[in-house]
Amino acid sequence: QVQLVESGGKLVQPGDSLRLSCVASGRTFSSYAMGWFRQAPGKEREFVSFISWGYNQYYANSVTGRFTISRDKAKNTVSLQMNGLKPEDTAVYYCAATSKAELTTTSEADYWGQGTQVTVSS
Repeated sequence: QVQLVESGGKLVQPGDSLRLSCVASGRTFSSYAMGWFRQAPGKEREFVSFISWGYNQYYANSVTGRFTISRDKAKNTVSLQMNGLKPEDTAVYYCAATSKAELTTTSEADYWGQGTQVTVSS
């Protein structure tokens, strides 16, 4: 199995930047995609971004141009650089991994991290 551990969530102000990191350990597959989802209070968990084994990047419309996903295969990590944060970005952010080629829905995830809280408020 794969274990995912996220870090980096904080309380920040609108317009600030924040970088989230996720470290994968255990049995990992060379072909898996990794990504980020988020869940605000009372809302469904939604797709934010994912990156393929070939480093192709995909983003939800709400974060395109503001967030950047990256991965370091040697370190088994995936990061999410968040710029120009808005109050609507407030949520628990979850790292996810899959043996599939894409990861845009929660049903495609095989593994989840514990979540890290990001709060954007003035």
